[in-house]
Amino acid sequence: MALSREKVNHLSQILIRGLQQFPGVTLQAPANTVRLEIVNTFQQALKLEEAIDAAVRQKLASYSRRIVEGSREWDVMYQKLYEEEFARRL
Repeated sequence: MALSREKVNHLSQILIRGLQQFPGVTLQAPANTVRLEIVNTFQQALKLEEAIDAAVRQKLASYSRRIVEGSREWDVMYQKLYEEEFARRL
């Protein structure tokens, strides 16, 4: 799922506020530095998700027998290939 830059920033701010309010949690760096690292992590995860999705769709399109997107068969194959590609990339 694609998230806008604004949404990622908003989520990172919510996480920082939550961490700061959690008893026993002390940030080891300034809040903005931690927030920027959260943003970076979100962006890396989203890029990985997009790359995996593109690879899976390419594999499904390469089959000699066309599988209709949205069908039960497509959903099952997509999930299976997605999990394999995810495991391969980690």
